[in-house]
Amino acid sequence: MSAHPKLKISARTPPRGPLQWRQMVEWLSEDGVISPEEARRTIARCSQAESAQHPLVRLAAVAMTRASDGKPLDLEMLTQYLAARAQMDYLRIDPLKVDVAKVADTMSAAYAERHRVLPVQVTGNEIVVATAEPFVADWVDEVERQSRRSVRRVVSNPQEITRYTAEFFALAKSVRAAQKAGSSATAASFEQLVELGKSNKQLDANDQGVVQVVDWLWQYAFDQRASDIHLEPRREQGVIRFRIDGVLHPVYQMPPAVLNAMTARIKLLGRMDVVEKRRPQDGRIKTRNPRGDEVEMRLSTLPTAFGEKMVMRIFDPDTAVKDLDALGFAPHDAQRWEALVRRGHGIVLVTGPTGSGKTTTLYSTLKRLATEEVNVSTVEDPIEMIEPSFNQTQVQTQIDFGFAEGLRALMRQDPDIIMVGEIRDLTTADMAVQAALTGHLVFSTLHTNDAPSAVTRLMELGVPAYLINATLVGVLAQRLVRTLCRQCRSPDPESPRSALDEVVKPWKITGTWQPYRPVGCVDCRMTGFLGRMGLYELLAVTEGFKEQVTRDPSMHALRRQAVADGMRPLRLAGALRVAEGLTTLEEVLAATPSLE
Repeated sequence: MSAHPKLKISARTPPRGPLQWRQMVEWLSEDGVISPEEARRTIARCSQAESAQHPLVRLAAVAMTRASDGKPLDLEMLTQYLAARAQMDYLRIDPLKVDVAKVADTMSAAYAERHRVLPVQVTGNEIVVATAEPFVADWVDEVERQSRRSVRRVVSNPQEITRYTAEFFALAKSVRAAQKAGSSATAASFEQLVELGKSNKQLDANDQGVVQVVDWLWQYAFDQRASDIHLEPRREQGVIRFRIDGVLHPVYQMPPAVLNAMTARIKLLGRMDVVEKRRPQDGRIKTRNPRGDEVEMRLSTLPTAFGEKMVMRIFDPDTAVKDLDALGFAPHDAQRWEALVRRGHGIVLVTGPTGSGKTTTLYSTLKRLATEEVNVSTVEDPIEMIEPSFNQTQVQTQIDFGFAEGLRALMRQDPDIIMVGEIRDLTTADMAVQAALTGHLVFSTLHTNDAPSAVTRLMELGVPAYLINATLVGVLAQRLVRTLCRQCRSPDPESPRSALDEVVKPWKITGTWQPYRPVGCVDCRMTGFLGRMGLYELLAVTEGFKEQVTRDPSMHALRRQAVADGMRPLRLAGALRVAEGLTTLEEVLAATPSLE
């Protein structure tokens, strides 16, 4: 929390009372933030009509231009300026770092709305309160007296204060309502009520609070770009966490009764067995994000020592299916991948650990291939996301319908392109080979560390070398690394070129060298990273590679041949992204295997 470093503020005695827009314009002109001409233009425009808007919001709408560089002064810049002028800390509210239960107990929603303030942090002896009226402090003594803590004021965006005041207090109210209803009924009786049980009055009371909390949870997750939502029961308090850019962030602590009720409601919506808690279950829910787009979520429950743990994986259509450029393919690999997937028959494998983006790559590729002239069919466990242009089949192990059985059935469905979720055993591998030999293009995944390892894995499963040579056309290994936040990344002149050269030996990277380091801002939640990108290692099977498979199928020999045929290792692909300033060397080293 700090004032904007580029603003030069005149030292003046701070005024008292509510902020006035005309006073803000005069200050901006005095401090040279805007020109005198811009100040006159702004006063003329704002004087034309009265407005109940906060002065900062009103001035942001005018779009004053900054004297130093001609850029428009947006609401955030004006808020930062006001904080510096008032000699107070500036804070952009990060809802992930706010303990809603604690801050909602410090004052009532009506009190917060009346004074236009919002508690954002509570410690043993201090309350941090966000305000957009730094010169109004008549409420401070009362809050300090009631809470028996000192108040530290910070300046925040007035629109964020209004938005989060409504959200935080509504959430706290819903949790309290659900907890109160839950305390009057045991978990077992709640399940009976969900199953159209005995006391409708209790169901209505419980359902109202739980519905509101669940709805908030989903919309909040969409707003924060979460890929997964974790509901985790604990002995004292249940924990809610979001996975954002591959990293888990704690979001909220719930009383166990409320968390159990939330899990039961989500199971009900996902058409899962609400009463059954002893075995894992899977389900699926469709809802809409704040933009109104349909979003699908895959549900999974798991029994734990303190209750059912639920994970919701979010499949946003905007992020689940992308083009090759958005996936992070370099031009070199994009052209080779395009040539591979346009083959008439053969097996194309995508490898990597869980969570490395294999499904996204396959869905994006199949989406491009699924024209009206071809029949694209998949066998998945589970179906990650419903795609209208595919014929998707779910594996049902409880009735002995696995990948091999599904693939065998698909062969009689006149397919052109087949996607098998994963090759796990020899039976499935044999069926994939037979499908490729009979003129079909087969996509599948394997869990291997790099592309050449896919060949040795197939051999370990029992597939003969001559069948691998006859059917395998390419292997794509991939990883995901976090990308640097473009809003706050900073050039890193101290980063030595030699460190990157050492990592990629015996290769050499030529061309531009623009290393950046993560800094951290509110947009990226102070991590310095925003979003993720793929790193790829593409092995295209050549005649030379086939000879190597027959002659010496050892890992080192296959890797040498693949590199000779044009494969760029994962670590080299990552180093190129470091040189472009898109990620850091530490991220690449953590995500990719060594070149040895």
